[in-house]
Amino acid sequence: MEHDQEPTRAWVLHPDIKSDRDRRPARFALEEAVSLAAAMPGLVVAGSEIVPLQRPQAGPLFGKGKIEELKDRFKANEIELVLVDGPVSPIQQRNLEKAWGVKLLDRTGLILEIFSDRAATREGVLQVEMAALSYQRTRLVRAWTHLERQRGGLGFVGGPGETQIEADRRAIDEQLVRLRRQLDKVVKTRDLHRKARAKVPYPIVALVGYTNAGKSTLFNRLTGAEVMAKDMLFATLDPTMRAVKLPGGGPEVILSDTVGFISDLPTELVAAFRATLEEVLAADLIVHVRDISHPETEAQAQDVEEIMASLGVDKAVPLIELWNKIDRLPPAEAEAMRTAAERKEGVFAISALTGAGLEPFLAEVARQLASERHETRLHLSFADGRKRAWLHEQGVVESEEQGEDGFDLLVRWTDRQEHRFREM
Repeated sequence: MEHDQEPTRAWVLHPDIKSDRDRRPARFALEEAVSLAAAMPGLVVAGSEIVPLQRPQAGPLFGKGKIEELKDRFKANEIELVLVDGPVSPIQQRNLEKAWGVKLLDRTGLILEIFSDRAATREGVLQVEMAALSYQRTRLVRAWTHLERQRGGLGFVGGPGETQIEADRRAIDEQLVRLRRQLDKVVKTRDLHRKARAKVPYPIVALVGYTNAGKSTLFNRLTGAEVMAKDMLFATLDPTMRAVKLPGGGPEVILSDTVGFISDLPTELVAAFRATLEEVLAADLIVHVRDISHPETEAQAQDVEEIMASLGVDKAVPLIELWNKIDRLPPAEAEAMRTAAERKEGVFAISALTGAGLEPFLAEVARQLASERHETRLHLSFADGRKRAWLHEQGVVESEEQGEDGFDLLVRWTDRQEHRFREM
C-alpha cells in the first residue's frame, strides 16, 4: 500500500455471523479490528460497524440491501478502503470492490500489510513476502498485474495454451522457491548466531503475550532500549534481544521481546511467523504478559497458550505470568488484582508503564534462574549419535575427545537441559 501524503480513509466492518457458534463477542472483535487498522501507517479509520449476518452469502458476502446501504455510507464518507474483519473469498472481494468502487482487504490481507510494514530483519522481510505470495496464490481470480514485473524480461509468458492464471500461479511458485532458498541461508546464519549465544552462560527470558499486552513497554523499562512501544497492535515483529543485569546481584539474562499473538491468526501466517518465535523455543524462562484491564483477558490468555502449544514449547520450561496494566483499573479493583496475584504461584500484578510491582517479579526471575549452568562430564558410545547431535545443537559442549569406544564430553548446561537429556 502506498504511503501517500493524504491518509487513506478506511472503514472497518466486522461480520457477526450468527451461524458461527465459536464466534467472539462482536464488540471486542470490532475493537481489535479497528486497533489493527490503526496500526497501519497512512490509514485513517473514518468509521466502523458490526454487520449482523445469519450466514455469509457465497457470491456477494452481504445481502443486496446491506450492500446498497453501505455503498451510500462509503460514498458520503469518501471511503477508499474497506477492511472486513474475517475471511473474504476472491469472488466476494471482486464483487464487493465492483459494487462499492473501493479497495477491499480481509483480515489476512490487513495483517499481511502490517507485517510487511513492520518487518525489520532480513528474515522477517522474507517471511512476510512468502506469506503474501501464498495468500495471493489462493486469490488468482483475475490477473495480478504486479507479477508481470517479477517475471522478468523473458519476453513471453508460459508455454503455449497456458492461461493467465496458470502463468501467474507458476510465477508465484517460482518466486516462492527463490524466497525459500534465501530464507534457508538466513536461518542458517541466525542459527550460528544462536549457537554462539548459547555458549554465553546467559539464560534467555522470552516475553510472550497477546498483541498489545504491553510486552514492548516492559522490555523498554527493563532494558532502557527504545523498541517501538506504541499502543498499537503488532508494534513488534522481529524478536529483539538485549542483555539485562537482574537487580540484587542476580544473573545477567538475555531478554527477548517477541511478536504479539492474536486470535484467528490465519494458518499461512502462523507458519510464516514461527521463525520469529524461535527464541521462545530456546528460552530458559517464559514470561507471559497479559493485559489484565482488557475485558477479554481470559480469552486472550487462552489464545496465547494454544499458540505456544502449537509451536511445541517444552512444558518443562518455567513460566511466570504478569498481570499488566493494573494502572488502568480503578484503585479498589487494582488492589483486588494484587491480592489475587499474591495468592497464586508465579503470578505478579504489575504496571510496565509506572514500574509498579516489578521488584518482586524480578526477584522471582532471579530465583528461577539461580540454577546457573553447571559442568558435567559425559561418555557417549558411537551409537549415541542422536544424543551427541542434540548436545551440539544446544551449544553446551565445552570440549570433546574421541576414544576407542565413543566420545568423552565436557558440557556446561542448565538443570532443564540436563533433565531433557536424561529423558532422551
